[in-house]
Amino acid sequence: MTMNPFDGAQASAIDLNSLAEQYGTPLYVYSAEGFVASYRGFATSLSELDSHIHFAVKANSALGVLQVLAEQGAGADIVSYGEMKRAMIAGIAPEKIVFSGVGKTDAELRSALSDGIGQINAESPAEIDHIIAIAEQMGVLAPVCLRVNVNVDPKSHAKISTGQRSTKFGIPVDDGQAEALYQKICQHPRITPMGLAVHIGSQLTDLEPFETAYKELLALADRLREAGYDVPGLDLGGGLGIDYTHHTAVDFARYGALVTRIFGNRGYRLGFEPGRSIAADNGVLLTKTIYVKDGGDKRFVIVDAAMNDLLRPTLYEAYHDIDCLNPRGPHPLVADIVGPVCETGDYLGLGRMLPDVQEGDILVVRSTGAYGAVMMSNYNTRPEAAEILLKGGKVHLLRPRRSIDQLLALEQLAD
Repeated sequence: MTMNPFDGAQASAIDLNSLAEQYGTPLYVYSAEGFVASYRGFATSLSELDSHIHFAVKANSALGVLQVLAEQGAGADIVSYGEMKRAMIAGIAPEKIVFSGVGKTDAELRSALSDGIGQINAESPAEIDHIIAIAEQMGVLAPVCLRVNVNVDPKSHAKISTGQRSTKFGIPVDDGQAEALYQKICQHPRITPMGLAVHIGSQLTDLEPFETAYKELLALADRLREAGYDVPGLDLGGGLGIDYTHHTAVDFARYGALVTRIFGNRGYRLGFEPGRSIAADNGVLLTKTIYVKDGGDKRFVIVDAAMNDLLRPTLYEAYHDIDCLNPRGPHPLVADIVGPVCETGDYLGLGRMLPDVQEGDILVVRSTGAYGAVMMSNYNTRPEAAEILLKGGKVHLLRPRRSIDQLLALEQLAD
């Protein structure tokens, strides 16, 4: 298990108040050492297997974070060519990049093939037809892995569940579509078959759905091999969840034992795309209290971070622990922590027990290293939060906060 660098004794060396004062708020703070520890924990759990880890860039795409993981040998799982460019700038070689997603454009596919991408996870017959046409035009081989849908309920939030047939992801297995389409992939001279892929959803804390999905995938792969088709690898996706409430460390060893039990000595190269389990606990969001408003039976703590800085609570009803860095009183009261955006849904936490918070106090929103900064926007013409990385005892500014003038300079008036 890995420890959260922003909890307990490890956090004593991190002066978050000073960082908030120096860089302003809202502010994302990441721990490089935390990312390294989490990545190594995941990798160690798979040490008995022929495994290849591709960090899910959609979880945290900061160039400095990707650079830290690249130095550990990580590849990248991307869902846009923009993310691919980020990964390459950070030092991840194209052959260590997996291109996922249901809506890759021809321009993205052409660019990815031109750059020598390692694997394209195709998700529809139409996409495969486009890949073939582009590969023929370019005179190259396209490395294609077929993402399948095994119709497994991941028991996660509906908006981050991808394993059921009712979702847009993958090719159904139970009606023979996936098997037939993989045979087409193997028979085309412009495609290099890379195997099968599955990803059933995000924030899974119960391993049972993983086991069900993996066994379905293995059964399909074995059938295809028995029929004489080349299935070199199985891409097992990501989705391993974290404990947002109690901050219990991710049990990578337990997950690794499950994977080893199912796939050990089966002769498949295995791919993994962890994101949240590597990133979430290694980042926090700092925000300053603007006002405290008495609402009668509870307070509203109005802070300078909003839904445009951290969308998860509004989008997923997600929970993040929120603490005051310098609590004054022993008498907590119920409070909603809300932002300045003109939406009732603009909140970071509802019904929380907070101490005597006053104007100017810094609150820390925990476990925001994944799906935090990557989902920021400039709604209400609000400059997005800055991002910094703590690495080797130094503070690295990864992305400065833009000014309003800089935001407006991106636009122009009509002629």
